[in-house]
Amino acid sequence: QVQLVESGGGLVQAGGSLRLSCAASGRTFSTQAMGWFRQAPGKEREFVAAINWSDNTYYADSVKGRFTISRDNAKNTVYLQMNSLKPEDTAVYYCAARRGDAYYIQGDRYDYWGQGTQVTVSS
Repeated sequence: QVQLVESGGGLVQAGGSLRLSCAASGRTFSTQAMGWFRQAPGKEREFVAAINWSDNTYYADSVKGRFTISRDNAKNTVYLQMNSLKPEDTAVYYCAARRGDAYYIQGDRYDYWGQGTQVTVSS
């Protein structure tokens, strides 16, 4: 079993930055692919970014060049650095982990989820 706890959300003005953290506990962290997803009010959950144990990364087109996903296996933590934030980035951001090294953009491929952290970007 894996427990995931996100932190770092908040209110920021457009153009600003935030760094989200996701602390994992439980089974071996370094062998899992990790992902960030988000869900805005009235919208479906969408993929944001993913990383595998080899530090290969993949991003949604909407965040490419602005967001950076990274991981620190020694701390069992994955990060999402968000720069040049836009009002349309406003959402609850969720961390997810899966019992395998390959990452996917489909949420149902992930086995464990955090509780989410709110990110609000004002215009």
